[in-house]
Amino acid sequence: MDAVETEQIEAILDYQFKDHDLLELALRHASWTDSRLQSNERLEFLGDAILGMVVCTTLFENFPDSLEGDLTKIKSNVVSRRACADVANELELQRFLKIGKGMGSRSNLPQSLAAAVYESVIGAIYLDGGLEPARDFILAHMEPLIQQASELGHQHNFKSVLQQYLQSQEKPGPVYVILDEQGPDHAKCFEVCVEMGHHRFPGCWGPSKKQAEQQAALEALLELKAAVKTEDGHIRIDKYD
Repeated sequence: MDAVETEQIEAILDYQFKDHDLLELALRHASWTDSRLQSNERLEFLGDAILGMVVCTTLFENFPDSLEGDLTKIKSNVVSRRACADVANELELQRFLKIGKGMGSRSNLPQSLAAAVYESVIGAIYLDGGLEPARDFILAHMEPLIQQASELGHQHNFKSVLQQYLQSQEKPGPVYVILDEQGPDHAKCFEVCVEMGHHRFPGCWGPSKKQAEQQAALEALLELKAAVKTEDGHIRIDKYD
């Protein structure tokens, strides 16, 4: 790797390596080498662990009212192969990856290879500069994905959002009340409403108690103006303290 190429990569990564051998190793696929120990696979292993730790720590700090299951769902989306590959492609890391002739074109790499080179770069930055620059590199690209994944997660867990909202407003917790049920035992539908103190929100129907409760929680969020239904039919969760 010549000096010009090194400068290009460091500009893209917004990080200057003290040990350029680490950068070169991070961009060396196993198909390029005679020994897999000389490839980026070990750095990928390390980078995957660093990525997971940074994302988990960020979720823990940024979402103090989220349950473990909710945090796990967000993390799974953020550190997925697809998400890592998208970042690698955004940075055009494939341009600099050393691959064997049998791997085909760099511009058409499998998703798994693109994700792997991203993780190996994380590992290289960590070994070269420590946790802080690795964290900065990760969050520069992953923080928007964390927020997006959080908002998508809210679309499916309105009960959790309502619980967090009421806690933030120091209001009594929600009580879910079954108002009605219809249909045969094998195909019942349920009407559920949310009660908060002496206030009862509109009831909602669902094919199960769980789904009816989710819809009832959404109805409460909409009435409380903690959620807004957009013109395209999506639900936007408003920020609250």
